[in-house]
Amino acid sequence: MSKHAKHTPQHRNAPVRAISTDAPRRAIRTTVLLSGVAMAATGAAVSTGVMTQSAGVSDGARDVGDTLVPVAGKPANRAELAARTASVSRSDRRDAADPTKEAALSSAEGRAMTRTENLSAADPRVIAQALLPEFGYSQDQFSCLDSLWTRESGWRVNADNPSSTAYGIPQALPGSKMSSAGADWATNPVTQIRWGLGYIKDRYGSPCSAWSHSQSYNFY
Repeated sequence: MSKHAKHTPQHRNAPVRAISTDAPRRAIRTTVLLSGVAMAATGAAVSTGVMTQSAGVSDGARDVGDTLVPVAGKPANRAELAARTASVSRSDRRDAADPTKEAALSSAEGRAMTRTENLSAADPRVIAQALLPEFGYSQDQFSCLDSLWTRESGWRVNADNPSSTAYGIPQALPGSKMSSAGADWATNPVTQIRWGLGYIKDRYGSPCSAWSHSQSYNFY
């Protein structure tokens, strides 16, 4: 019988574990995830602050329905905040530096510069030109009026026609008719011219129409 060589058991070495290449990737992934969470939390905090500020909630108060919940012991009553805001609001009008000047400007009876010119002493032709617009006439009607009243009276206030009792610049017949324009009809050229222009407007429509009639019939 053959002898067998003595079997010496050989112990196996502990298996060598392979180094995983996924570990660095997991670490990086974890770091990125944590960073993202931190950024999201920061963004949420900033957004909350902006929303709170835009909603008009200040001084550490948090808006819950119609009530401001105080934070850190600061006033949170909405009425108090409104009153405090009103107390520091700027008026839309400054106090007047000069009260006397302000009173003068705001007075309904402020002084006004006016000038009254007495036309009765002016040349009757100038008076007539000034009164034409009052009756709706333009200055181009004056030449006709000048021709008409030059023929009738020579523009004399006291022109008197003894045969017909016509009187004054427009030769009113009788002269007392001009009293409807003023009690001073016998001496005031303004009164006479105003009456004469009114008569022409009612009877002929315009001085040029009156002059045309006078040329045709030698009266108007």
